[in-house]
Amino acid sequence: MARKIGWATLLAVGLLLPFRIYPVLAVDILVWGLFATAFDIMLGYTGLLSFGQAAFFGGGAYAAGLLAQRAGVPFPLNALSGGLAAGLLALPLMALAIRRRGIYFAMITLAFGQMVFYVINEWRSLTGGENGVQGIPRQALGGLNISSSLAYYYAAFPLVVLGLLLCWRIVRSPFGRVLLATRENDVRTQTLGYAVTRFKLLAAVLSCALSGLAGGVWVINHGFVALDAVHWTTSGQVVIMVLLGGMGTRLGPLVGATLFLLLRDFLSTWTDAWGVVTGAIFIIVILVFRQGIVGTIEQLMHSRQIPSRAATPAVDGVKKAASTPP
Repeated sequence: MARKIGWATLLAVGLLLPFRIYPVLAVDILVWGLFATAFDIMLGYTGLLSFGQAAFFGGGAYAAGLLAQRAGVPFPLNALSGGLAAGLLALPLMALAIRRRGIYFAMITLAFGQMVFYVINEWRSLTGGENGVQGIPRQALGGLNISSSLAYYYAAFPLVVLGLLLCWRIVRSPFGRVLLATRENDVRTQTLGYAVTRFKLLAAVLSCALSGLAGGVWVINHGFVALDAVHWTTSGQVVIMVLLGGMGTRLGPLVGATLFLLLRDFLSTWTDAWGVVTGAIFIIVILVFRQGIVGTIEQLMHSRQIPSRAATPAVDGVKKAASTPP
């Protein structure tokens, strides 16, 4: 009962959010919450730290923006197409990247991200180079009027919620249990009969496709997209959001994205050096909440109810949790 009340409260907060803050910022909170939650499939549940996630967020944004501007594709088809484009881009890149682990995987993804940045910057006839793609129209299926920021928020809200539910379903499924086992001990998981490489690739492609969907919703919200969407700093921001909220938790990335954007919006009205202040606050929060804000709260709650577990519970329970063969 308490869980149902909590989810109902979260839904109510989402529905009332554009009446409390500027609707454009409210859409950004939804978008970055989805982006961070999708990224956490790789980082928190599979143990893959990618520094090139901006390539898929920005790639989805460019694809959705160009389809809306040049082909007149309406929302939400353009945003969904951005997710599809990001997934197709991730398939060959991640197939190569997952051959390495740890810092080597992170550096390879960073290199791929920079490659995408270079291609978009140089392909000026299509992407506009440094000027980006501007004047992206906001059209909806059926001729619905979503020109106002408030109307667009409620048009984007169901799509983002479905994306979040898909992320949470992925990590709570038998497939997600195998991902947890892979994160804890991929060698032992492979000895249990699971194709670890295949599971990693599928998790990475799903994460990147959902990141591209977030980028597609984001670009229609702002009406333009520029190179900062595919810059490595965008990848760094989503890493901060996940760590701030708590990786490997359902609500952690969403909470981290919300706090980051609200803090940035508040500080930007006071100083141009908002990044310095945000960085200092981030360091303090990480020192106090070692598992992130949501992760630390969940850890405290579980420590009072559940006795300590073994070091690799996901590996020990993966056979019981996974109901389908690899």
